[in-house]
Amino acid sequence: MGKPDRDGRTIKSDETLFAIIECLKSLESAGVTELARRLDLAKSTVHKHLVSLEQHRYVVNEGGQYRLGLQFFNVGVHVRNQYDAYHAAKERVDRLAYETGETTWFLVHENGLGMFAYGVPQNESFSFDSTIGTWVNLHSNSGGKAILAHLPETEVRGILEHHGLPAHTENTIVEREALFDELATIRDRGYAMNFREDLRGLHAIAAPIISDGRPVAAVTIAGAANRLTEDRLARELREPLLEAVDDIELHLVYG
Repeated sequence: MGKPDRDGRTIKSDETLFAIIECLKSLESAGVTELARRLDLAKSTVHKHLVSLEQHRYVVNEGGQYRLGLQFFNVGVHVRNQYDAYHAAKERVDRLAYETGETTWFLVHENGLGMFAYGVPQNESFSFDSTIGTWVNLHSNSGGKAILAHLPETEVRGILEHHGLPAHTENTIVEREALFDELATIRDRGYAMNFREDLRGLHAIAAPIISDGRPVAAVTIAGAANRLTEDRLARELREPLLEAVDDIELHLVYG
């Protein structure tokens, strides 16, 4: 990891602080010397930032090894609670998982990316806890495509310009026109599907939560491809998913 990117539009000390936080996130814990080496910074600079972070409870010093503190969790919970859609969706997402016996997700979007803000695990072998709070590209998963399909085309093109269409598997849509064709199909049928586009061996179906004419989030049912076939997604899981989203949208309107 090199020095923080400085293009004249950002504050150097802030960029350094964020680089230290991201480095600690990737390493889980590290000392001043290792952080300074990885970031190509003076040890005195790293130490000053760590002291400030420790004073505000954002890092914990354990014998000279620093790790991120629970204050980040405190802030994260606060941010999630600001989403009206989360409060409207949580109980219904729980019930959807119980009714279908499949893993369900609640995906929100911000600045052209998606984040899994909540989920209910069922039957899966992948690391569920590590997925919550993870940023994802919108074009490569069913929830993200459901959101993109209901955004204005100019906004979608701006997202693609900024984030591109990176391939996560050999099935990821990486051509713009192919993606726009897929988004048109999603708008017509009311839901999106994902066949090993984000993770190998994973299939999913998702529908957007619309509030005031805009997609604010999406609900996804996901599971192993050998169990969630295209036929089962469309025949058995589509209706429970759409009913759940309808309930959430009504809750957002009438509270």
